[in-house]
Amino acid sequence: MIQTPFQAFVVHVTDTGIVRQIETRAVDDLPPGDLLIRVRYSSLNYKDALSANGNRGVTRHYPHTPGIDAVGEVVESAHPAFRPGDRVIAGGYDLGMNTPGGYGQYIRIPAGWALPLPPDTDPLHAIVLGTAGFTAALCLQRLEDAGLRAADGGEVLITGATGGVGSLAVMLLAQQGYHVVAATGKPEQADLLRALGAATVIDRRTLEEHAEKALHKQRWAAVIDTVGGAILANALKATRAYGWVAACGNAASPELSLTVYPFILRGVSLIGVDAANCSLELRQKIWGKLSGPWQLHDLSRLTTVIGLADLSAAIDATLAGQQVGRVVVDLWKQPQWD
Repeated sequence: MIQTPFQAFVVHVTDTGIVRQIETRAVDDLPPGDLLIRVRYSSLNYKDALSANGNRGVTRHYPHTPGIDAVGEVVESAHPAFRPGDRVIAGGYDLGMNTPGGYGQYIRIPAGWALPLPPDTDPLHAIVLGTAGFTAALCLQRLEDAGLRAADGGEVLITGATGGVGSLAVMLLAQQGYHVVAATGKPEQADLLRALGAATVIDRRTLEEHAEKALHKQRWAAVIDTVGGAILANALKATRAYGWVAACGNAASPELSLTVYPFILRGVSLIGVDAANCSLELRQKIWGKLSGPWQLHDLSRLTTVIGLADLSAAIDATLAGQQVGRVVVDLWKQPQWD
């Protein structure tokens, strides 16, 4: 039994506000589970930022350690599918939400929350993908299951394109031959988005205009929306007949105000994408593609690596909409890219 104290980033909700601090914890403090994992890397997602800001819709009870992603190695296993020393990626389900997450140097979780890391996959590469890359790939899978094909042409809109999911979606779809239109509120990042593969970069404000209209001119063959709200509503209104919109986030708003006309006059399909609770079989399929035909390269230009001491400031930047790409949290030190 591991008894070594470890460091964890802990969020407290007090009468005077939010307190975030690094604390020394014991393995005995962790909940029961099949696997004890020494976490090498975690990442910063919008859901983590919400949890770290006291959002009770994400995390019910505090003090709490967020971190919905974790890559590391098994230290103890009570499940026959895993042995000590196995490298794994964990994410989804309740990790980092109401179960202590990847911002601690150790986690204990059910075996069903972990997948073996493919033998040729670097742990840093895996965590840069993390839930964000998995979500982007799941969106594409759902769209292609519905009938989307790159060979058919047409523009695919990706909103929130400089965020974690959005930037990886731009890379993924461009690599698969889609004509990607990237929408962002950060015009200074247009060159980066083009370098990632976007054929066109547009200002997200154009997607918020004329919200009073029931329908817009048909443009999008498909959409991956990470932000919700008026942008999602207008994207639906401008999707071509029998096109598809995959909705996976609500960084702008969880509200959706529109008529049924996109659905009953154009046959548009709104596809909900839930990365947290999809089946283990689907999770294995998506990660298999991300380590195979959908493998992404040169992720370093999207990645900032920080330590626990820098995490609180990065959380504030995420909540303020200032982060670009992926923020990786190195639980032990900060490596350099090769």
